[in-house]
This record gives sequence, structure tokens and C-alpha cells, in this order.
Amino acid sequence: MALHRLKSLTVGVPDVAATAGYYVDFGLAQLAPGRFATVEGGEQFALEHSRIRRLLGMTVAVDDPDDLGRIAGNLERLDVPVRRGAESLRAEEPVADIVVEATIEPRLVRAPVPATPYNGPGRLDRPGTRAPALSRTYPVRPLALGHVVIGTIDQPSTQRFFTDGIGFKVSDVVPGRAAFLRCSTDHHNLLVQQAPLNFLHHTSWQVSDVDDVGRGAMSMLAEHPERHVWGLGRHHIGSNFFWYLKDPAGNFAEYYSDMDAIVDDQLWTPRSFHGIRSLYEWGPPPPPSFINPEDLAAHMTGAHTEGS
Repeated sequence: MALHRLKSLTVGVPDVAATAGYYVDFGLAQLAPGRFATVEGGEQFALEHSRIRRLLGMTVAVDDPDDLGRIAGNLERLDVPVRRGAESLRAEEPVADIVVEATIEPRLVRAPVPATPYNGPGRLDRPGTRAPALSRTYPVRPLALGHVVIGTIDQPSTQRFFTDGIGFKVSDVVPGRAAFLRCSTDHHNLLVQQAPLNFLHHTSWQVSDVDDVGRGAMSMLAEHPERHVWGLGRHHIGSNFFWYLKDPAGNFAEYYSDMDAIVDDQLWTPRSFHGIRSLYEWGPPPPPSFINPEDLAAHMTGAHTEGS
């Protein structure tokens, strides 16, 4: 795969300062006002002022100039203008109005996290001791940016830009509604879904295991129960554990762990999924506001104003 990771996102929000405080609480390291890093991925998130919340930009990593050349050729065949430099290129997804940059970057070397020992029938991985997760007192810090989910008014066209143009691969689909796309070995780094308007649904951040999913969420909710959206649960598509929270701008942010990994394209067959149960294997039912965020109607009618 010429693409090897989702490097960073730029998100527009009406109140940068208030939203930045949320992501500090979420565990991202603030490098400068509105600029954030993860433990292993480096600087991966930026906030900028925008009248309404939306995804402004996305950066994906490639290996070399030949990769950039292939992407440029693909985009030109789609009649998408490209700005090419020696180490990067930029293009604008024309439907959802997202600036996408491909840049030459080294492959991310991940530090292996020791597996959490679990006792089970006929298998005692931690005899005579309490679960190690009970002694964790350090704050949860996302290890890396995992994926982003966007709504677009023309799902097939936006999907085509990312697959036929940028080089994302299809992992699974919900026919007529959504496609799970990857630019790394993760099951998905981008979900493109049909929507009545273009909007950012959520960003997703990897933590070590399900215990840190729970610990991170509980810490976020201790003084702000209004941040809760949906969780704890396990998705069906992608298989990952999840817990979703909401930032002050209305964007959802997900802690996740244990996602499917696709290390050999020949061994993975994309499947089609149908119905609400394809969204989750277990957990509480998703609230209506997860499927249709509460502020979408206001965005559609233009009720949101500058600074609102």
C-alpha cells in the first residue's frame, strides 16, 4: 500500500479555546494553542476557527515521490486539480470541501504494549494476583489517531475521490449508505457516509486496551456527565471496543482499542452489512443523536451563526 497512515486532521469549530480544553482533558498533548499530539503519532490534530463544526483538512502519509506521482495521476484522471511539491501534494475533495494532503513520511514504529493477562476457563494467565488494570493510576493518553467519520451529500463521489484518487482501500460497506476505507493496516481510517449535509461525525483515538477505553471515558465524565454519547460497547464492523463522547462544538470523539488489522489485502474480503445491528455487537443501543446529531437540523437551516 502506497499510503501507510492517517497522519493528521484539521477541524474547524466556532470556539477554539473551549474545544481545545476538552481535548486536553481527553488526553491529547497541546503543543501550542489549537495544536495537539498523541503519544506515538506526534502532532496529529489541529483546531481552527470555523462558523460551523466541520473537517477542514486531512493528511495521509506515503513512502516516496513515486507514490505522490501515482496519486497526482489518479486525481488528474478524476479532473481534480493538484498542487504538487517535492515532498507533498494537495487537492480538495470537491463535495465535502476537505483539503487532503499526501506527504512523504517515515513509517510509524509502534512500541508493543504488553498484553493484559486475563483468567478464563481452563486458562489462568494471572494466578494469585489481582488484575493489573486495577493499579493503573496514570491518566489515559491516546497513542495515535485512528480514524475519522464524515457525512457527505454525495457519498459515491466522495468515496471515489478517496479510493480512485488518493488510494484508500475499501474494507467493508453498508450498501447505499457508507464505506469503511483504510490507508493503513487498520480496518478503517476513514468512514464516508451519506448525509443530508457535509459534516464531521467523529474522530477516533487508539488507547492500549478496553480498560483504558473505560478509564478514559470515566475520567472525562467525572465532572462533565453531559459529554457522554454512547458506550461502552464493541462494534461489529471493525470489531473494536468503543466509547463516544462529545466536544463543546458537537463533534464526537471516540476512545477505541482492538480493531481488526488487514495486513494482507489478498486475505481480506470486503463484506456488505445491513441494519442497525451491524453497527455494534454488544453494548447499549445507540442513541438517536448518534445516528443523527442534534445540531444537524440547525446547520441545514443556517441557524448557527458566527461564534455560536
